[in-house]
Amino acid sequence: MRIVSLVPHATELCFAIGLGEELIAVTHECDFPPAAAALPRITRDRLAPGLDAAAIDAAVRERAAAGESIYELDEAMLRELEPDLIVTQALCPVCAVSYEEVAALATALPSAPRVISLDPHTLGESLADVRTVAQATGRRDEAVALIARIAGRVDRIRLAVRGARRRSVAALEWLDPVYAAGHWMPQLIEYAGGIDLLGLPGEHSQRLDWDTVAAAEPEVVIVMPCGYDAPRALAEARAHADRLAALRASRVVAVDAAAYFSRPGPRLIDGLELLAHVLHPRQVPAAPGVALEL
Repeated sequence: MRIVSLVPHATELCFAIGLGEELIAVTHECDFPPAAAALPRITRDRLAPGLDAAAIDAAVRERAAAGESIYELDEAMLRELEPDLIVTQALCPVCAVSYEEVAALATALPSAPRVISLDPHTLGESLADVRTVAQATGRRDEAVALIARIAGRVDRIRLAVRGARRRSVAALEWLDPVYAAGHWMPQLIEYAGGIDLLGLPGEHSQRLDWDTVAAAEPEVVIVMPCGYDAPRALAEARAHADRLAALRASRVVAVDAAAYFSRPGPRLIDGLELLAHVLHPRQVPAAPGVALEL
């Protein structure tokens, strides 16, 4: 099967169930696993390089209002590749090529590829996506094994923190302006032994103001700008150090959102373990990734 992935978490999922050799193109943001970097890039970023956080937010909101994506698809390459399956998403209208655009283009391709959309709002729905891709590609056994491994790790974390005092958390997905993380993040925080003060499970991220964040009085602030790695997240936190200090939290940490939180793929379980380690280091003494202290 010839597969084109138009979202990074779909790329990660395909590799996780043994479809790496069947991927023929991925997005310009697909960077995990390392083998994905060797595949042809079929998208590019429409945003100008070097924008700061406020300018990125403004550009994204402008494109969202116009019904446009921040990705541009190489349609000529897609025709040449003649895929059998295209995996995309419709969850975030600006974070991938429009589903409608892809579906319309697919009908005109000689290969008549199937198009599937992965749009999870919760951890459970992200596991359902494993089944969706498996059914489309004949990888049932691999999918069952992956889901079992993830479920086992979730259970171990929930058991480890079961008796610990829950710590109140503000998970900030963007800082200029400030956004509270939504979708699967409140669920991950709950499983990690925390209480999400700002996000709503399964709902979109919310734009707030700093006074609202301060009024929530979080014990722990997780700085996790969408798509940023930990060092860049820390740089954003330092740029807003005064705002963050005013929250009077006992800890402010920056994490790799691109790897563990922004993408609803298999590495969400790594994100859960990292959250549990941040909130309850005695109960969970080690975890994937790092949390950089402000």
